[in-house]
Amino acid sequence: MEHLNQIEEFKSSPELIAKLYQHSIQKKYKAGSIILNENAHIRAIPIVIKGSMKVIRTEEDGREILLYYIKAGESCIMSFLGGMHNETSKVKAEVEEDAEILFLPIDKVSLFIKEYPQWLDYIFRLYHKRFEELLEIVNAIAFRKVDERLLNLLHKKTDLTDNKTIVITHEQLANELGTARVVVSRLLKQLEDNGIVQLGRNKITLV
Repeated sequence: MEHLNQIEEFKSSPELIAKLYQHSIQKKYKAGSIILNENAHIRAIPIVIKGSMKVIRTEEDGREILLYYIKAGESCIMSFLGGMHNETSKVKAEVEEDAEILFLPIDKVSLFIKEYPQWLDYIFRLYHKRFEELLEIVNAIAFRKVDERLLNLLHKKTDLTDNKTIVITHEQLANELGTARVVVSRLLKQLEDNGIVQLGRNKITLV
């Protein structure tokens, strides 16, 4: 329960925290696990209490692009919106690092909005944060070069795990950036030549 105590909106409402644990199902997942697939029905809202997830959008040609990360104490606003409007998911959610997640049934999401103003504040804060992150994605795709986006993604990943070494393949990075593997490999080699990263087998270290 101490994980939710750290959420700013919940600090004044131990009753809400107790209700969240009471009505949710808690599960543990290993990195790489798929929590939600595109076009799946949303029956519960995930709240990450340990670890992290990433939210991905897949295009018709199979290309993927990373939209945002969900850290401990956060939830997926896309799940909120889709679940409350009885729509299928438009994104895929995958565990980035080993995680513990609470799944709150959709009917309780609506009930809590009516009973706890702190819950509504929490949803609005997440909505605002994700909206800004999606604007940043649009800005990056429209105006930034791929090398800038790649370096920014590497920094995001190291900040997320608090570790300068990232275990990931060039293919996975390319998918998250929505570009080709050969492009990522070439740019990583340039970054290594410039002393910005060190490359290993399926791992990258920021120098």
